[in-house]
Amino acid sequence: MGLPEPVDRNKQGLTAGLSRQDEKPAPQSANPWEAAGAELAARDRASAEPGEPAGRPTPPAVPWVPQDENSGVVFARRLGRGLLWAVVALAAVTGVRAWVVPPKAPTAASAPAQAAPSYPTADAQAAAARFARAYLGWDEARKEERAALLASVLPVGADSAMGWDGKGRQEVLAVQPGAVTPGEAARALVRVDVLIRSSSSAGPSASPVPGSSADSPAGPAGGTTPRVEPGARWVGLDVPVVQASGRFTVTGRPGLVGMPAAGPKLPDTPAVQTDAELTGQTKGTVEKFFAAYAGGDTESVSAPGAQLPALPQGIEFKALVSWSVDTSGNADRSGTAQVSWALGGATVEVAYRVKLTRVSSSGAQRWQVADIRGGTL
Repeated sequence: MGLPEPVDRNKQGLTAGLSRQDEKPAPQSANPWEAAGAELAARDRASAEPGEPAGRPTPPAVPWVPQDENSGVVFARRLGRGLLWAVVALAAVTGVRAWVVPPKAPTAASAPAQAAPSYPTADAQAAAARFARAYLGWDEARKEERAALLASVLPVGADSAMGWDGKGRQEVLAVQPGAVTPGEAARALVRVDVLIRSSSSAGPSASPVPGSSADSPAGPAGGTTPRVEPGARWVGLDVPVVQASGRFTVTGRPGLVGMPAAGPKLPDTPAVQTDAELTGQTKGTVEKFFAAYAGGDTESVSAPGAQLPALPQGIEFKALVSWSVDTSGNADRSGTAQVSWALGGATVEVAYRVKLTRVSSSGAQRWQVADIRGGTL
């Protein structure tokens, strides 16, 4: 247990009478703990008082006796320390919370739902536009031509007359397909706007053509007199179509629908402040540019690097009706121009957005047109 060995009192009494000089120093131990104990005991003896009785027992030179540990105990202790440090390191890496609250098992990710293929709007519009042009264009002198055009977009065996009585004459000037409303089983309804100009045979109550006799509404041969209908006008046509065998076919007769007489009311636009000083300084520059714009030479009056193709022949510049430069802007400035053109024997006014940039040449600076866009936002 490491305790001091028992000391025989008789032997101790025999040695007690010996003088300190006769005492031999304890042999030097190879163990440092033993040497330290012997040194401590020697210090105690040297500090003892001279009157101390000689019979007082002297403590043993070594207060404990070291015991060699078994190699198995040392191995077990080292193994335990290693395991403890391994647990601490694992906790630092994985986190203590992962031990207390284990993570939930990942659920199997569901495959993303594939979006249904969109309806082929462009193909449906193309088929409906072809049908509308053939359906609303007719000439009683060329019935077979209309029937052949309609047969290309109708099912096999369908009535190519499509309700037409075979009379009159109507011309289609323009066709504009619009909204497509898909239905079930690959069907859809396509809105088509058609610009038509028609004439028909006037009946007994029809107004005579200007220049004819009011008393003789009949023509020279006793027949009816053609009456010119009002000029070109837009009409809406709802065309039912279906996709079959990789192409679109008109499924039945369409429906004529009206067109709005005017567009919706516009939202209020923010007021734009005008730079009066810069407007006056650049008015001559802009006016000169538009004169050259119609004359075919814009390079000499536009900023370097600007690509502004001139207008085609037949358009004549009349006047710069109005011009104003916006107050906002940094190096470049923008303004609104209203220009009057002579075209087709008439005069028409149009609007432009003009971009100005400052150009330096020979120490002088001036404003030049860098870009133009038709219309105003």
